[in-house]
Amino acid sequence: QVQLEESGGGLVQPGGSLRLSCAASGSIFSIWLRGWYRQAPGKQRELVAQIDSTGSTYYGDSVKGRFTVSRDNGKSTWYLQMNSLKPVDTAVYYCYARDNFAYWGQGTQVSVSP
Repeated sequence: QVQLEESGGGLVQPGGSLRLSCAASGSIFSIWLRGWYRQAPGKQRELVAQIDSTGSTYYGDSVKGRFTVSRDNGKSTWYLQMNSLKPVDTAVYYCYARDNFAYWGQGTQVSVSP
């Protein structure tokens, strides 16, 4: 079993930055994929960014060039650096991890507003 805990959400003005963190605990040695999804009100959950065990990354089209996903060397914590934030980035952000199963954090609210 893997437990995930996000932190770092909040309210920021357009053009600002936030960094989200996801701390994993439990049986983390088999995790091969780490990432972030988000869900805005009335919309489906969408993939934001992910990083695999080789360090390869993927970004959703709407965040390319603005967001960066990374992980620490121990791979127990990963991050989402969000720059040039826009009001459309307002959503609940969820971290997730995959081994033979999928694991989700509880979500953290990111609000971008003047």
